[in-house]
Amino acid sequence: MTIDPILPDPKNPRLSRAVEGVDETGQPKSINVIEERPLIIYLNSQEIVTAMTIGDHPEYLALGFLLNQGMLKETDQITKIDYDEELEVAVVRTAGVTDVEDKLEKKTRTSGCAVGTVFGDMMAGLEGLSLPDTPVHTSTFYGLSFQINHTPSLYMETGAIHGTALCQGREILAYMEDVGRHNAVDKIAGWMHLNGITAADKVLYTTGRLTSEMVIKTSLMGIPTLISRSGFTAWGVDIARQVGLTLIGRMRGKKFTCLSGQHRLVFDQDLSQVPDEEKKMRRKGAEHD
Repeated sequence: MTIDPILPDPKNPRLSRAVEGVDETGQPKSINVIEERPLIIYLNSQEIVTAMTIGDHPEYLALGFLLNQGMLKETDQITKIDYDEELEVAVVRTAGVTDVEDKLEKKTRTSGCAVGTVFGDMMAGLEGLSLPDTPVHTSTFYGLSFQINHTPSLYMETGAIHGTALCQGREILAYMEDVGRHNAVDKIAGWMHLNGITAADKVLYTTGRLTSEMVIKTSLMGIPTLISRSGFTAWGVDIARQVGLTLIGRMRGKKFTCLSGQHRLVFDQDLSQVPDEEKKMRRKGAEHD
């Protein structure tokens, strides 16, 4: 089955709007700013969380969030996902009864932009986890970086947003954006589940920091390699090493740093053939991550 790639839609009028102001000289200036709105996620009749999001792909976000928090298992039968735009509510319905009270009691807040939410026993899902040892060729990294940097996106239109792409080889399968990097990953997880996409031969590319939450989500999705333009947190590195995730950060131009899972890397790229990154493609703060 061939599935068309899903890419950002920067021209969607619901996702951003023009705001008038002045520039550094006092002259009138109009810029596009990203919209931010709540999404209340339910699992059957139980309210789970309110996520702050840009509002696209609410069904993927709701399903992916529940999967990545361990509230849904891969074997749970999803019967329907309802979304009410006016109420800003997404309801994931299952064939069987779910019991999430224990997880709700252990809810904690994370360092994610727009305030991420995780649940205290997420680490339990990493016990005994074994990620596939699928080799990854460094030559594919540079092509993906170029493609992602040159794909029309909300970031290029508005800034103030993170992007995450699911890749296979040199191909981008799904590219999601949101105000929080965790939301973008959850959208990917929901899209993968509904389309039956396997994880063993995939790479996840993100513009955000490689935090513990990002590492945990990627690992629980079964994706063996995580790449970012940004830097690492120490706990993120510790968890990646614990589960054997290939963790690559500071991916800019010719350079990257791998702090975990080096055994998967196949160094097949002639770096003399890789162009330097254009300044206009560098994201805010990239020089200091």
